[in-house]
Amino acid sequence: MNLAFKNRYLALGEGFYEQCKPTPVAEPGLITFNHELGAELGLSVQGLDEHFLAAVFSGNVIHEACEPLAMAYAGHQFGHFNPQLGDGRAIYLGELDLADGGALDIQLKGSGRTRYSRNGDGRAALGPVLREYLLSEAMHQLHVPTTRALAAVTTGEQVARERLLPGGVITRAASSFIRVGSFQYFSMQGDTPSVKALADYVIERNYPEVRDADNPCLALFESVVLRQASLIAQWMQLGFIHGVMNTDNMSIAGETIDYGPCAFMDFYSHHQVYSSIDRQGRYAYSNQPNMGVWNLSRLAEALLPLLAEDADTAVSLATEILERYITHYEQQWLSGFRAKCGLTAIAAVKPEEDKMLLESLLEIMAENQADFTLTFYTLSQLTAEPNDKDAALRELFAQPEAIDDWLVRWRQRLSFETMTDSKRQACMQSVNPVYIPRNHQIEAVIRAAEDHNDFGPFHALHEVLQNPFQYQQGKDHYMLPPAPDEVVLQTFCGT
Repeated sequence: MNLAFKNRYLALGEGFYEQCKPTPVAEPGLITFNHELGAELGLSVQGLDEHFLAAVFSGNVIHEACEPLAMAYAGHQFGHFNPQLGDGRAIYLGELDLADGGALDIQLKGSGRTRYSRNGDGRAALGPVLREYLLSEAMHQLHVPTTRALAAVTTGEQVARERLLPGGVITRAASSFIRVGSFQYFSMQGDTPSVKALADYVIERNYPEVRDADNPCLALFESVVLRQASLIAQWMQLGFIHGVMNTDNMSIAGETIDYGPCAFMDFYSHHQVYSSIDRQGRYAYSNQPNMGVWNLSRLAEALLPLLAEDADTAVSLATEILERYITHYEQQWLSGFRAKCGLTAIAAVKPEEDKMLLESLLEIMAENQADFTLTFYTLSQLTAEPNDKDAALRELFAQPEAIDDWLVRWRQRLSFETMTDSKRQACMQSVNPVYIPRNHQIEAVIRAAEDHNDFGPFHALHEVLQNPFQYQQGKDHYMLPPAPDEVVLQTFCGT
């Protein structure tokens, strides 16, 4: 393989990281390699022995061009500041160039202890590795900015959690592994030169378009804010709940990162929480937009000395940009949910009227325990005139008649549109997935792998999720919400 790593992060200096190597594992075994992503990185594994690949993607074999390290960062965790977190079970290998330009950072997760492990073992259980692989690659196919999964391996070792579990390592790729907490780490030390060095690095790597701005750091902050607003709007449109939106889990590149207790909703609820550690609902579904702006406010605090020489001016500039987050998020939310319902922005209908129509649908869904994904997918099958297909949508609601009045209003709204039924349905089906990585399916995958060393369910689910918007013959069971005895009430970080 052409693992021509480069590591520009090293040039930032030792205060930004600890150079360290992965801790070898006993008996690595390859679960899967992402050939699509590998091709984008110019990596070909054709003809290579699986044992060798497992050694590479477990960290047992390190390429001579690689200078591995663990990154330092801080973070607010559930609102409480921790001044030193860092990569406690992840090791950064370096950058690999993309075939069509740019580069991705490559990291091993579950690869052993680092300076930042605190009392942890630096390892990952197999279940969270499989969850992250499936979820991150599903998000990519759903067109949501995300870290990617390049490979997953077993370790031949056990890790101690509530019980002994088989271990795994995931190799993941990202536009950046820098987080809001990375800036907080130096800001809280009063180390403005390091904050500036980190900002310059991020601009060079991820936001080159702001290099020539009058105030590059201010332009960087605005770009990060707008990306994050767009990202969270996409989460909301898919019923995705991150579960642990701490500032150390917010990527500066605007990508979904750190798939711990994340989940896609089945039955819709405004206040849905799955994460076992989110006992107060801080990161509930409906609170994610608020948490986005809260986290970005912490980034603003770290960047203030770079935004203007006068502190009051810096606060004023940052506040103005944070207000744009709210406006941009609301625009992205409205345009996304309009698309899900086959609506476009037209002069004859005020935006607030469409917003009321869309919010009323969510309210009815919440009151009637309607499945989030199936509601929108089934809606995409309907025509502008009532017919027998309406029955499929009505069946998703505890009280079928609850959706009838809304359908009348929706069809009245469609009368202002010019698209044909077939064109509108095609547009709706391009944004409303048939398949999502449902919690009970992920749990079944994990149980098969951990309890029986059976990765067949993992590969089968992954294959379905590669085409989430396309109905697949014979795969109906992947569409279905859980039966009562399959409902997953809590998800776990795996640490």
